[in-house]
Parts: sequence; C-alpha cells; structure tokens
Amino acid sequence: MLRLVLPKGSLEKSTLELFEAADLRVERSSVVDYKASINDPRIDEVRILRPQEIPGYVAEGLFDLGIAGRDWVEETSSDVVILGELKYSKATSRPFTIVLAVPEASPINDVSDLPAGVRVSTEYPELTRRFFESHGIEADIRLSYGATEAKVPDIVDCIVDGTETGRALRAGGLKIVNEVLVSYTALVANPAAVAEPAKSHAMEQIKTLLDGVMEARGKVLVKLNVSSDDRDAVIAILPAMKAPTVSQLFGDGGYAIETVVPKATINTLIPALKDAGATDIIELALAKIVH
Repeated sequence: MLRLVLPKGSLEKSTLELFEAADLRVERSSVVDYKASINDPRIDEVRILRPQEIPGYVAEGLFDLGIAGRDWVEETSSDVVILGELKYSKATSRPFTIVLAVPEASPINDVSDLPAGVRVSTEYPELTRRFFESHGIEADIRLSYGATEAKVPDIVDCIVDGTETGRALRAGGLKIVNEVLVSYTALVANPAAVAEPAKSHAMEQIKTLLDGVMEARGKVLVKLNVSSDDRDAVIAILPAMKAPTVSQLFGDGGYAIETVVPKATINTLIPALKDAGATDIIELALAKIVH
C-alpha cells in the first residue's frame, strides 16, 4: 500500500534503529543497497535515499511517506504534509539548528551588522537567500559541498550551517550569531496520499508505532510492593505520567504499585522508595508507550 523513503547518511543509523524498535525492521541485502523492505502489510516498497531529495520526491508522489528533516523541507519548498515531529537527530535528541556563524574574533554579533555583498558559504542556498532577504541584506551566497566551516575567513566572510551542539563550529574558531531555522526530523507525506482514506489510516498506524517508541525513550517502568502503613509515603515520592497504578495484594499483604518514571531519576528514586518502605522494587525497560 505505502511507498516509504528513508534518509541515507547522517540520519540513517538512528532512523533504522527507530524503525526496528517500532517492530518495523528494515531489511536489505547490504548497507549500500538503496532498495529495502519491511515485513509489514501496510508497506509495499522502501527506498533509502539522500535526505536532501526526500521532500521533493514525496511532494511529487513518487513516495507516499518519508522521513525528512524540516531543513530540507524548507530548503526545497516542498509541498508535503508534516504528520508529526520525531525528536531525534544524528546523535542526540536535540533539534538540528541552522545557524549563521562568523569568526570568533569578528566584531559581528548579529546579521544586521553584516555589510551588503557579504560572502556566505552554505549547503542551504535558498533558505539562506530568504533569511538575508528578510533582513534586507544583499548577500553573495555560494553553495558549499561540505566542510563549510573551513572556508571562513579566507574564502567567505560567514557561513550558514547546521549543528546539533555547536561543538564543531567552536572547534573551527567560529561563533554563532543568529538562528536561521530550528529543524527536526519529521514524518512527511504526499498530500494526495493523505487524502486517500486507506493510505491515511495506514500512515497514522505507522506514526502510532514510531511515536510510541519516541515516548518510551528515556523512561522505565517501576514496580514495587508496600505495606498499608507506608503506602501514602511511597506514592508521595513517585512521579507518574497520570497517577500510579495501585492494586491491593491478597490478604493483608499490602499493595502493589507501578508507574512510569524518567530513567534519569532512577538512581535517586529507588533508594528513596526503599527508605520510604517499598520492597521488591523492579525496574523494567519500555519498548513503546501509546497514549
């Protein structure tokens, strides 16, 4: 039913891991194969292509559904439907931010400080053109094919580039002076395909699985037992998505309690629960959380 396209390159590994966690394992003959398959009745075809091309191909109807960065959707001005945001980038869950950067020693602290005719290197010429036009600055925009930060200051005066942490820019002796676009990985769809009820329903089901994995990341399930006397004290220190599930144990055995908590807090939470009277504490990994 659905023709799916996934990104090759920097987002490839994290995207394939997401789909596998969603029980949508991508199968291909080798890591360099651009054709793949997913053993799922909703997905007929899978391609793995450069992320720059994906929004345009989805807009044209060559694919019904794809994973693409908002940066490339905006750069190509592609007419796609963004079904949802998937909060992951190349290596982290941070958004991928397109920024204007200049040499660290430069007196420039804002785009408005740049002179007319400023030389700019970027992999995003259209996005950069619109950004400078919006600030009323005429810029000499030069397409970069990589290593953009290495071209300052000998070849260009500044760059417009993407970053997750800013670390590579700082290492290159650059400082960020403006955000151009906060990008995120998105599930994008062809508008005509979205208008077809059967395809739209299949897309929403795929989205449910992916969202469930994203929701579960960084969370664990905690189960414990507690006496009647200590129940309220234990519940008082338990974070919960809504409210903890509390079940009475057989006889006078007290209560069983379970709840979902952030993994980052578990190292302090479990000792605190024990101090409050909890016993038989179990921490369990989560695959998906579907609301």
